[in-house]
Amino acid sequence: MRIFHIHQGNATELATLPSQPPAAGFYWISCTRAAFGEQLGLLQAALQATTGLQLVDLHVSDLLNAQLPSHYDYTSQYDLLVFRRLAASSAGNAPASPPSAPPERMTGPPVLRRIDTSPVGFAVFDQVLLSVHPSDCAVRDAYAARLLAAARGDAPRDHRPPGSSPVARLPTSPADLMMRVVNLIVDGYLDLRRELSRQLDHWQAELLKPRARFANWSALLEARLALHQLDEICEDQNTAVQDWIDAVETWPEPETPALQRELDLLKVRSRDVLEHIERVVHHVRRLEQSTETAVQMHFSVQSNRTNDIMRTLTALTAVFLPLNLIAGIFGMNFEFIPLVHKQDGFWWAMGSMMVIAVALIALFWRKRYLARTGNH
Repeated sequence: MRIFHIHQGNATELATLPSQPPAAGFYWISCTRAAFGEQLGLLQAALQATTGLQLVDLHVSDLLNAQLPSHYDYTSQYDLLVFRRLAASSAGNAPASPPSAPPERMTGPPVLRRIDTSPVGFAVFDQVLLSVHPSDCAVRDAYAARLLAAARGDAPRDHRPPGSSPVARLPTSPADLMMRVVNLIVDGYLDLRRELSRQLDHWQAELLKPRARFANWSALLEARLALHQLDEICEDQNTAVQDWIDAVETWPEPETPALQRELDLLKVRSRDVLEHIERVVHHVRRLEQSTETAVQMHFSVQSNRTNDIMRTLTALTAVFLPLNLIAGIFGMNFEFIPLVHKQDGFWWAMGSMMVIAVALIALFWRKRYLARTGNH
């Protein structure tokens, strides 16, 4: 569990849970799902001491559920957002998850199998943000490091606009902090797009090789199912963030220009997160479409190759049909057949058969019956 106090352009990490409301700024209480279940009583007591409120039982169940889809809910005192992440898991380096709530991972190619879709929960109070993460969630630690670096003023300059101060880059409210973390989660999938596209492009190239026999159909089917599952997850993310934006639009107008600017920035950041999710949805659907197109093109190429073979065999059969007819006529058991009793009859028959064969081959070649339709 990690606790931060963000106030007046500074971020301080605390060693214990706060026991009173912050004099300025707000608290960020971040814990794993296992720690949330084990220390639920202490967390509820800390929320009661700092906000005068506690999480309702249904929302506690939502935060403990490792299979819950992305969704948004609210009460009159706080908001709840559950957001399924799309991140490269590091299960090999992380502690094992509880047997009752195993992390959900994709199937298909290796890059899809490394995508962990465990949910991340946020409870947004006026002065406290409570976030519940999977045990191997690197986003929390990455953003915490960025937060402390921005407070010290030693963050890389290429990550902020020229002339901006580190103070302006710190979140101004629990809602603002939540949207920044959500944005970081979404961008984590955007970083995986190149590797995922490379894997599927490789399969497409294998599918379109006419002389190769593609045998990895089970993995391709798993990839298509995994992409379809990604599409559903992204749709749930889109709906959850859209519900959050609709709820923010109903908030009362702030009384001061500074608070109004903070609210406007929160709306802009929320819409930016929604736009990033829509980019993920577009990319996943494009991968689905390109995979389906590659499969259809594979069967089209194979069908075209089969048609070429059948056309060639049909043309060769047509060449030999008249030759078989001539051979059959001269093989009849009649006593009197022209050219049979002549000394040069055999050569006349062979010559005529040769002329017919050459003429038919020339005719079929001219009509491109013996030529391939594509460059294989």
